[in-house]
Amino acid sequence: MDMFEKVYDKELGEVKISDDVIAVCAVNAAVRTPGVASLSGGIMDNLSKDILGKESISKGVKVNQSDEGIGVDVFVNVKYGVPIPEVAWDIQENIKAEIENMTEKDVLFVNIHVQGVEVEDTGSKDR
Repeated sequence: MDMFEKVYDKELGEVKISDDVIAVCAVNAAVRTPGVASLSGGIMDNLSKDILGKESISKGVKVNQSDEGIGVDVFVNVKYGVPIPEVAWDIQENIKAEIENMTEKDVLFVNIHVQGVEVEDTGSKDR
């Protein structure tokens, strides 16, 4: 029996997991997925980087928690040449597994928003 099971069995209180923790799980799962070039932050992420001088740890991820479970929207850039539907499916599966494993809560949806395609820089320049 692990520590969380003991806490739940004794009913000592409530465990709350912040959106940022869930977003970090989603970010880690997404960037480990083959075919993903990067996560794409929206205008708010860009503003926080410009104004505060730091990049958000949950860049490109929006989390929605409810009593029924967790929903996640992920904004990604994929590598040029990969089959986008296949990569999107893999991202969904990886994020769902990671969040459910870490939080023991149901993931209701993982929406993938492909924002762009990144071409790999080969380092050579045509002259």
